[in-house]
Amino acid sequence: MKQSFNLSRFDFVTLRLFCAVAQTGSITKGAETCHLALSAASRRLSEFEAATGSLLLDRSQKGVQLTSAGHLALQHCIRLFQGLERFNSEISDYSQGIRGHVRLWANMSSLTEYLPHILHTFLSEHADIRVEVEEQLSGDIARALVDGIADIGVLADETPMDGLTVLPFQTNELVVLTHATHPLAKLKAVDFKTCLQYDFVGLNTGSSLLELTSRVAEQEGQHMHMRVQVRSFDAMCHMIAAGLGVGVIPLGACASQVQALQLKVIRLKDAWAQRQLVVAFNPKRELSASTQLLLSALQQS
Repeated sequence: MKQSFNLSRFDFVTLRLFCAVAQTGSITKGAETCHLALSAASRRLSEFEAATGSLLLDRSQKGVQLTSAGHLALQHCIRLFQGLERFNSEISDYSQGIRGHVRLWANMSSLTEYLPHILHTFLSEHADIRVEVEEQLSGDIARALVDGIADIGVLADETPMDGLTVLPFQTNELVVLTHATHPLAKLKAVDFKTCLQYDFVGLNTGSSLLELTSRVAEQEGQHMHMRVQVRSFDAMCHMIAAGLGVGVIPLGACASQVQALQLKVIRLKDAWAQRQLVVAFNPKRELSASTQLLLSALQQS
C-alpha cells in the first residue's frame, strides 16, 4: 500500500528552510537565511525527513548535498512557492480590475516574429486580462504544459508533445546567414549539406533549432563544427557579422539586423527549412475563459 505523509504538519518556514539549505549547501547558512537558531533548523529538517520517510539531505564535513529524493522534494517546494507567488499576484491584479490571467510560454522564434503583434492586439481588446509571458526552450515548454506550470505553449512542432493537444500556428522560414565576405555569400540558395564544411554560430544546447540542425547533420553523416554558441538570435547575428561562422536562423528573426550588420541571407533548399510552429495546451487541465480567448486569438492569427 502506498504511504504518504501529512504535509500540513509543516509550516512554510520548514519548507523555505529546506530550500535555503539546498541552495546554499549548508544547514548553518540556511538557518541564517531563515533567521532560525541552528539547533531549531536541524530539528525541523530531521522531522521533515522522518515524515517523508526518505533521506533528503546527505550531510558531511564538506557541507550538505541533496539526495535523489531531496532533488524531487526541492522541485515540488519550488513549484509550491511559485504557485503562492502567482496566487498573490493574481489576487492583487483582481483587486485592480484584472479579471483574467494566462501563463503563456513561447520559444524564441515565436516571440521574435509573431507574438508581439498578436499580444498587442489581444491586450488592447481585453484590458482586463493579464498575460504572463516567458521565453523558454521548446522542450521545457512541453514539460511545463504537462505539469500545469504553463497554460498555453508556442513551440516547434518537432518537439515531443505526448498527451498535449497541438494546433497549427505559423511557419518559420529558416535561412543561412553569413558575413558579406564568406565563401557562401555569393549564393542565392544552398543546401544544408554544403554548409557543413564551414564553422557554425548557433544557440546554446537545449535549443530546438540546434537539435533540428544537429539531427539533420547526423543524417547527412556529418556533424556541425560549432565554433560559438550564444543565447539569442541577436547575439548570433553579431557573431556572424564578426566572421565567426555561418548560422541557420528564422528569416523574421534576423530581418532587422541584415542591413545594419551587412549580412547575407541565403535561402535553404532543404524541405525542413520550412519549419512549423504550433500552439499546444494540456487537454487534461481545464482552460479558463481568459485562456480560451487567447488560444482563439493565436489560432486566428
